[in-house]
Amino acid sequence: MGMGMYAVRKLKRDRQKFRWRDRHYSRRVLRLNVKADPLEGAPRGRGIVLEKVGIEAKQPNSAIRKCVKIQIVKNGKQVTSFCPGNHAISFIDEHDEVTIEKIGGRMGRSMGDIPGVRFKVVAVNNVPLEEMVRGRREKPVR
Repeated sequence: MGMGMYAVRKLKRDRQKFRWRDRHYSRRVLRLNVKADPLEGAPRGRGIVLEKVGIEAKQPNSAIRKCVKIQIVKNGKQVTSFCPGNHAISFIDEHDEVTIEKIGGRMGRSMGDIPGVRFKVVAVNNVPLEEMVRGRREKPVR
């Protein structure tokens, strides 16, 4: 059985061994990011608004970022979600059903100066939040 330096079996085995040293490969294959993700790997998720919260921006910025605490429908986990847009928080009330998606920070983390917030609100009661902010659509009465 040939186990020379360039034997295909050895090259394949070594390549697989070294591949596990790659952090991105091992986390993807073991599905570690999916297990830690409140949305469980889905691009979007639905949730119920529990309360409105203001989160202070990190230094050197000074602002109160308008966010909402949400309970995700499919697994009951609670996350904080950012409301993008001017006066967008006024279109969201408690017990509304919102659609959230990842905010797009590096490595799945929070983005910009909002500490600990990984998600943003996309729609309220199945109406896009951006259209309500621009005044194109009204919020539906449930």
